[in-house]
Amino acid sequence: MLFEQVNNKVVRAHVTAQSPVLARRGAMLGYSGAVAFRPVRGQGGGVGGFVGAAMSGESNPMMASEGDGAVLYGYKGLYVTVIDLDGSYPLTCEADRLLAHDANLQTSVQFVGSGGVRAAVRGAMTGQGLFTTLVHGRGPVALLSHGGAFPLQVTGQWPVGVDPQAYVGHTGNLSLDLKAKVGFRDLTGRGSGEAFTLQVTGQGTVYVQASEQKF
Repeated sequence: MLFEQVNNKVVRAHVTAQSPVLARRGAMLGYSGAVAFRPVRGQGGGVGGFVGAAMSGESNPMMASEGDGAVLYGYKGLYVTVIDLDGSYPLTCEADRLLAHDANLQTSVQFVGSGGVRAAVRGAMTGQGLFTTLVHGRGPVALLSHGGAFPLQVTGQWPVGVDPQAYVGHTGNLSLDLKAKVGFRDLTGRGSGEAFTLQVTGQGTVYVQASEQKF
């Protein structure tokens, strides 16, 4: 199954009987072929959906695209980035970022606060709240962002700092920790204005959008 980037705001998904697509409801722009659409409860867990997403608030109305053909997806003029998961590590992102993905991928909801107070604060700062979404398996995922998203490689040699408002998601064996950087210059109004950063350590890829604008 293939997600083809049409331009920086539209992706074309090639749908087959073996590879249906789950997408955010209202994201279908056009299609060709014998494709049928139906609403799906929850955001993932395969085509059947799951209850945990709705309970946590990490749920968006979704639709399944099934059959044989090609479907164009985009949403509110936001930028689209396609990530191909190889099955080794899940993609961590917030539910609002998900535009479309292979319906054979599985999604689950993780309580950010399980990592302690710092993790809960990180969730609030990034706009993810106390829950975040994990996408598991092998296949393509299309993510939304303001201004486009680009990958930053984390090798384990040095930590990588990311603006919390610019964070989109990550894959790999990574740990994220919110660091306060408030000093005398910040308190007197002469600082950089970047009071917090997400410190990313481990090995993997973190995706960053070219904007600090929240969803």
